[in-house]
Amino acid sequence: MRLTLASAMTFLMCMPAYAQTSEDLDASAVARFAELALECLHKEYPNKISHVMSSDEDVKPPRELTPIFCGCFDWHSAVHGHWLLVRLCRLYPDAPFVPKARAALAESFKPEKAAVEMEYLQAEGRGTFERPYGLAWLLQLSAELHEWDDPQGREWAGTIEPIERETATRFKQWLPKLSHPVRTGLHSQTAFAMGLVYDWAKSRGEREMVELITQRARDYHLRDHGASLSFEPSGQDFLSPILAEADLMRRVLKPAEFAAWLGRFLPELRLDGSSDWLRPAVVTDKADGHLAHLDGLNLSRAWMLEGIIAGLPAGDPRIPGLQRAADEHRHAGLAEVTGEHYEGGHWLGSFAVYLVTKRGI
Repeated sequence: MRLTLASAMTFLMCMPAYAQTSEDLDASAVARFAELALECLHKEYPNKISHVMSSDEDVKPPRELTPIFCGCFDWHSAVHGHWLLVRLCRLYPDAPFVPKARAALAESFKPEKAAVEMEYLQAEGRGTFERPYGLAWLLQLSAELHEWDDPQGREWAGTIEPIERETATRFKQWLPKLSHPVRTGLHSQTAFAMGLVYDWAKSRGEREMVELITQRARDYHLRDHGASLSFEPSGQDFLSPILAEADLMRRVLKPAEFAAWLGRFLPELRLDGSSDWLRPAVVTDKADGHLAHLDGLNLSRAWMLEGIIAGLPAGDPRIPGLQRAADEHRHAGLAEVTGEHYEGGHWLGSFAVYLVTKRGI
């Protein structure tokens, strides 16, 4: 899929009315998102390293431990920062930022760096490293590269393919042993990660993984009922446990089955088109990296609500209220992707791009 901004707007004109918003594919916004990633992609410090140390050899700077994904404050943000640039280069090949983005990506995706990344992942004590959030984003990055009809994209996909295989193996080994889902609004949540992995598996023709995610999603969630959004959010969430679960289940259930499941799972959804059942969150201190998560929550809620809509049969009476809530969260979330504070600037652009380019739908 290769879009210029002009053709993208033509494409949008042909889409259903509920899918159109003024923020979609705006040239200045797209350039701003790209610049946020470019500013941090190779910015090594500040950096939050989270790993098991087995010896003094593990006391090294990020560029020596994980030389591809050493910027953007932490490993997972570096991964989806790379994803952001790959996706925007793929969708907007003629945009002014593309040469700079390609140069930055070429600096990252070198075979010798990928070899060090693999060595790091496979070191003793790192079997749970970045599981599941960062690993799920790694698979999304690989999917984006493989879908890109571009010589450099194919080369880079091959460079990280060993990491992709290692990551997929870890999910295949872990999910059968995971007896319960992780219902949190932070990195350890399983529903969002499983959605990313499912989409990767569909993209890459990984039938075994599609079947595994489908079965585990049904095992974990098919009997869930009576959820209430009044218990969300927690004060540091960037993902909604309830909406993420619904966004996962719409991937693995047929529309009619999903519609019935959603009625049992989230009975509070309105039929009158109102959105007062879910209001956007407000960040009280954007310089606080944990409190700033709530800006990301607004963005992820928006794409999860749109995902839920996409999974329902046409004409479902809950769609107008879901769409109004999605639009309100989209507007609130995108307005805060400014880069003013690095606490949000190093990652919110990825969430914005995932939303406005409808990657999960």
